[in-house]
Amino acid sequence: MDNDYLKINQKLWNAKTEVHINSKFYDVEDFKKGKSSLNPIETGLLKNIRDLKILHLQCHFGLDSMSLSRLGANVTAVDLSDESIKAANKIKNELKLNTRFIQSDVYTLKEKLNEKFDIVYTSYGVLGWLPDMQKWADVVSHFLKPHGKLVLVEFHPVVWMFSNDFSDIEYPYSDKQPIIENIEGTYTDKEAKISNNSISWNHGLANVIKALLEHDLEIKQFDEYNYSPYDCFQNTIEIDQGKYQINGLENKIPMLYSIVAQKKSKDS
Repeated sequence: MDNDYLKINQKLWNAKTEVHINSKFYDVEDFKKGKSSLNPIETGLLKNIRDLKILHLQCHFGLDSMSLSRLGANVTAVDLSDESIKAANKIKNELKLNTRFIQSDVYTLKEKLNEKFDIVYTSYGVLGWLPDMQKWADVVSHFLKPHGKLVLVEFHPVVWMFSNDFSDIEYPYSDKQPIIENIEGTYTDKEAKISNNSISWNHGLANVIKALLEHDLEIKQFDEYNYSPYDCFQNTIEIDQGKYQINGLENKIPMLYSIVAQKKSKDS
């Protein structure tokens, strides 16, 4: 199963990259002109990152990574998709940014990178592509300096319980069993002429938090949010500028959560 999910999801995200990079959703042209791709949630959690070393896991084609570089951080960014990394490097070179991109599965990153970081950052639709939160937390802990921080912003597991049109509860809140699907289109263009298999998992909050606690990380901040900053789901309505909820479920379900966790020092 391990090799299967990596190959299947790499193919999926390679296909998505070509569509995403040309989409209004990612707005690469405005990004090149200086627009940041980061949202207020993550910038508020990250605070001043100038001169800090940041490891960005599951970066897609790196707009957030390069936005972090523009804020003065020294950024290393990682993604499974070779097409995403190729696109990221092309944009980085065009803009003359110093962001470093590495093509790697999260779980095997230790084999390719031997450094420690002030911050490990990851956001929005990332954890569901990983089968094991314990292994993920081990990677996060491994790459953090003592007192370094994980900053995670993620879609809430309640969102992933629903069918695509949010009309039914279709999946368990948290489950070790993979969700195997064929995906038509993509969240930037639901009519895009791409069709690929995908393998993902739902991870409840307890599984994520417990994994972090068991790998020498102390939860410093936890928040839930009743909106998405992205119009990436079906049947959405914009309740405020840049804030989307599901029509009929307004203010009834959490859509995001965030965690700031700090790596314990050996003497703590």
